[in-house]
Amino acid sequence: MKAVSLPLPAEPMPGQIRFGALRRSAKLLFGTPLNAALTLLFGVLLVATVPPMLRWLVIDAVLFDPNPSACRVTTGACWSFIYAKSGQLLFGIYPLDERWRPAIVCVLILALLAWSVRPASWAPRLAALWMAALVLIFWLMAGGFGLVEVPTSSWGGLPVTLILTVVAIGVAFPVGILLALARRSTMPMIRIGAVVLIESVRGLPLLSILFVASIMMPLFLPEALLPDKFVRALVALTIFAAAYLAEVIRGGLQAIPNGQYEAAAALGLPFWRTQYLVILPQAIQVAIPALANTIIVMIKNTSLVLVVGLFDLISSGKAALADPDWPSPAAETFLFIGAIFFALSFSFARFADFLERRGPTAH
Repeated sequence: MKAVSLPLPAEPMPGQIRFGALRRSAKLLFGTPLNAALTLLFGVLLVATVPPMLRWLVIDAVLFDPNPSACRVTTGACWSFIYAKSGQLLFGIYPLDERWRPAIVCVLILALLAWSVRPASWAPRLAALWMAALVLIFWLMAGGFGLVEVPTSSWGGLPVTLILTVVAIGVAFPVGILLALARRSTMPMIRIGAVVLIESVRGLPLLSILFVASIMMPLFLPEALLPDKFVRALVALTIFAAAYLAEVIRGGLQAIPNGQYEAAAALGLPFWRTQYLVILPQAIQVAIPALANTIIVMIKNTSLVLVVGLFDLISSGKAALADPDWPSPAAETFLFIGAIFFALSFSFARFADFLERRGPTAH
């Protein structure tokens, strides 16, 4: 039999495609009385708020004029304060002539973070690279061996935030894994010790732990054995992060079916190789959303070190606002600081999304 060819359906015209998209959008926005009311309400709010905000942020703002009097006569934002005080905002009370050192530290940490998110860099040498970089970072910040010594009481701004974040989370993550495994241990003493430590830390606010590390510890230790205030705050943040990460990782471990353990045992794998090769990759993959949330919270919690006398970004902003020559543009200052925290948190959130899509077995 001779095959009969059927005519192809006519393709829609470009105008019809656009009209169909507009009709779907109108149905989504105005399809029901509730949708229509909400659409009109949000439209009114946008018309009422966006133009004044744009005028304040950009149109009437003072951008780069270093003269403080220009900010006193304007009705817009005083971005020139951020421009003039950028060194103090980013580096706090670090000596002016030595600020090239914290600038290098910030670039080095951000470059290493960007390098570390590449799957091709995930090898044992990456840990060695970070260890060498941390030695270099603390040498640049503290000085000595040819550089002017700068005590940690003079550190401030973005380098302090980055160092606290990277070191606290970097150390807390493997400690949290060990605590999670210890809490699931069949050995009573190990399990009880992990439970006591985790629940004790989780039952206290971070502020109280920082106060204990900064104020009460000097009452119990001699001066010769007392760590630096920066180190004490770093240890407090690490312990706090480890306790929360341990519970997140324990939740991931509980999601792994027993068949995975039985399959590893059938292959003759010992405990640690079972955990490293079989269990932990799957558990961490399951726990990535909760891990990302905990780490992002810890990034922002580093701002609490200001209560124990460390000059993080917020402390540097408050110190800059104390200049009597300027009209104290607090909104612009904290918007600038908030933008830095948002960039750090948002970047890590996107990295966590990448890890979640990648899966534990992708290469």
